[in-house]
Amino acid sequence: MRKVIALLGLGLLFNHCEANCQQVNVIKWQEVQEVLTTSSDTTYVLNFWATWCKPCISEIPFFEEVQKNYKNKNVKVVLISMDFVKDLNTRVIPFVNQRNLSTKVWLLNEPDANEWIDKIDPTWSGAIPATLIINNSKKKKVFFEQKLDYDRLVKELSDFL
Repeated sequence: MRKVIALLGLGLLFNHCEANCQQVNVIKWQEVQEVLTTSSDTTYVLNFWATWCKPCISEIPFFEEVQKNYKNKNVKVVLISMDFVKDLNTRVIPFVNQRNLSTKVWLLNEPDANEWIDKIDPTWSGAIPATLIINNSKKKKVFFEQKLDYDRLVKELSDFL
């Protein structure tokens, strides 16, 4: 009887997670490229981070807050994980779900960063955290290779709105 109850409990836990847990999409460079070249008037905030990066982890709540506070202002935040794809189920998804993140999360599956880093910004050394704010229709772009706080994000976004 205990086994049956335990299995039912696990089933409820997994069903609960399916409904309320964030999905992490594994993407290729092309999907990032689409954001970089879109002609829409959306301002994108692309944050490059990893679960093992302490400064990255400490700034994620600020991106969550921006996503919530700017959802009606044509701003989209995407957290792009630089973790290994093999760590998707053991590190990335648990990290996202434990923190109850609501911001879109992608895991970039492009092992050769030298092929795409300069396309984000030619000044980027590849260090994280790194953030790109871009609006192609307004021909505006700003890049940061550093940890950002909420006030700095708001200040930078004011130039895009």
